Amino acid sequence: MADDNNTLAVALFSEVLAADQLMRNRLGKVLPRGMEISHFSVLNHLAFSGGERSPAQLAETFHVTRGAMTNTLNKLEWAGYVHIRPDWDDARRKMVAISPAGRQARDYAVAALAPMLNEVVGDLGTEKVRTVLPVLRELRARLERKD
Repeated sequence: MADDNNTLAVALFSEVLAADQLMRNRLGKVLPRGMEISHFSVLNHLAFSGGERSPAQLAETFHVTRGAMTNTLNKLEWAGYVHIRPDWDDARRKMVAISPAGRQARDYAVAALAPMLNEVVGDLGTEKVRTVLPVLRELRARLERKD
């Protein structure tokens, strides 16, 4: 029984990792020049969160070090994709918001991906996608709790 669970677990994670690699490869091809997947991820998060976040909050969200997030944010700021300002309540902290150019770059990448994503969902069928989404969300939640 343990061997069956081990085989099943290895198969599950192998498929998730393979799908992740393929998705990252396709995403990397349509991102605006100079934008990395980590940059897109931050912009996408800021676009959906609808507000500002501190670099520490972003680092926690993406499970990276503060230094790694600072590096990403510096590149995004240099490209004009985010605005970074002092926190008015605590001058030691900074706050990050997506800029209009950042929203446009994120929207461009999403629009470029949409045909491929819609094709995959169409090929799989919406019912299969609706069935697998809760499982993937639970898997992500369990992995987040293990950090």
